[in-house]
Amino acid sequence: MSRRLAEGFDGATPHAEHASVEAVVALGANLGDRAATMAAAIDDLRRLPLVDAVRASEPVQSVAVKPDGPDASAPAYLNAVALVTTRLAPSVLLSYLHAVEERHGRERRERWGDRTLDLDLIAYGDLRSEDPALLLPHPRAAERDFVLVPWLAVDPDATLPGTGRVDAALARLRGQG
Repeated sequence: MSRRLAEGFDGATPHAEHASVEAVVALGANLGDRAATMAAAIDDLRRLPLVDAVRASEPVQSVAVKPDGPDASAPAYLNAVALVTTRLAPSVLLSYLHAVEERHGRERRERWGDRTLDLDLIAYGDLRSEDPALLLPHPRAAERDFVLVPWLAVDPDATLPGTGRVDAALARLRGQG
């Protein structure tokens, strides 16, 4: 029997305050009114329960990346990064991100296909997860300048768990480090 059960119940229930965590969410869109969709998605993030703050970068444009690499013939992407201060569990946050995508017309037909909105959970504090349903940090974040550049714009001192400083990761990606 647990000690807590053995102590009995006095009618008072403790309310544990969950600490806020900074989650990094990458946003991308290459179909429709990309800028309006991303602005609306950032507003949606601000309205999520247990979200205390959202700081977002300005969007940057990038070439579409397909399984075979960059594809200049595909519609260009707008990309941004939002830092979301939240008390949501990472799996719950990810579920909300998928719901926001769906609300903005996201259809999952092909891997790395064109889309109205893509929201990726890049990092959740310093949490690491190898659960296939919740890989953290995002396994390809350090390989994507369209994630690293806007992330640095909103947080110049950013670090990616398991990789280190984001500015150093960007320098390595660009062959400068």
